[in-house]
Amino acid sequence: MSSSPSSLKKKHQSPVDGRIITILSIDGGGIRGIIPAKILEFLESELQKLDGEDARIADYFDVIAGTSTGGLVTAMLTAPDANNRPIYAAKDIVPFYVQHGPKIFPKRCGLLGLMAALLGPKYNGKYLKELIRKNLGQTRLHHTLTNVVVPSFDIRHMQHTVFSSYELKNMGYKDALLSDICIATSAAPTYFPPHSFTNADGSGHSWDFNLIDGGVAANNPTLVAVREVTKEVVSRSEDFFPIQTLECAKLLVISLGTGSAKQEEKYTAEMASKWGVISWLLHGNSTPIIDVYSQASTDMVDYFLSVIFQAQASQQNYLRIQAENLTGDSSSVDVTTDENMNDLVEIGEYLLLSPLSRVNLQTGIFEPVDGGGTNQDNLIKFAKMLSDEQKFRQSKSQHKN
Repeated sequence: MSSSPSSLKKKHQSPVDGRIITILSIDGGGIRGIIPAKILEFLESELQKLDGEDARIADYFDVIAGTSTGGLVTAMLTAPDANNRPIYAAKDIVPFYVQHGPKIFPKRCGLLGLMAALLGPKYNGKYLKELIRKNLGQTRLHHTLTNVVVPSFDIRHMQHTVFSSYELKNMGYKDALLSDICIATSAAPTYFPPHSFTNADGSGHSWDFNLIDGGVAANNPTLVAVREVTKEVVSRSEDFFPIQTLECAKLLVISLGTGSAKQEEKYTAEMASKWGVISWLLHGNSTPIIDVYSQASTDMVDYFLSVIFQAQASQQNYLRIQAENLTGDSSSVDVTTDENMNDLVEIGEYLLLSPLSRVNLQTGIFEPVDGGGTNQDNLIKFAKMLSDEQKFRQSKSQHKN
């Protein structure tokens, strides 16, 4: 892996040869990453039915975006192995969480757990760092098998930091180790310590990063992914098919949530009116202040994209899959008991069979779509569109040659 971003040839078909731009986005949510992992397992299995058992998610998307746990899943789907194929198939992601989750989020009880939470991060993050370093090795951002977008937030400069394949031409110092990017985007305040590192580009320009979880800026990274890929297409309009910013008919977007407890209504104004700093940081197995900020940004992204896609009569090109009925431990980001992880697997499986839902633009509530079928039905449709698009690009590329 000695190639540079400028010399590396793209390993997947470019939108220049296609009819649409394909985008996959995965929210943050800690151990709840099991939920979108089940969705991805189903999607990849459908692609394999169409194109053979070697088919992988990374073969079909122009860009894959992920925040926090979603950033880790993104790396697993796109980092190359020795054979230049993804290091993980989608079906391997849930077993990864089940095996390593209890060590990433070790249980702490009683006074010891309370003191740890008050005096520093809840977890030291050592196991997670070692695990990510071991799995990703020296893989850098430009090595990924398709374009990736991973948000983080720089607390030194107080601004979001997006690690994007599309920025490497002009910002080579962002071509960081994929392991550093994953550790940074997962460094949730109060849960893990911030992550700092220095990275240099080929000209000697270096940058010091002081990063925390991307969820504080973009827990749902779908809009960031749309911005990055459309910005690239517009800037290279002489090479790509004509597209205007957010021309939704030419976008195919799958956005996967990690679930929320919105329907549980577990916080009230009366309850919160009695909270001080500690209560906003600790409430049962939750961190209310983090829940509020991450949920707000997540919902606003879905609402905005729903407005735009519906306004352009292209809602069939945008698929958001999210469970909003989590309760108890399943709504936590760090409860890794066998019972809870089994529950999260079941939630993912149930979500596949649940009705297609979209946000009601009047109420802001996620509601089933009349006659929309199930999420599983729609993933089958999307798999066919993704497969057809890939075949179209391959055919066009062959005719050019």
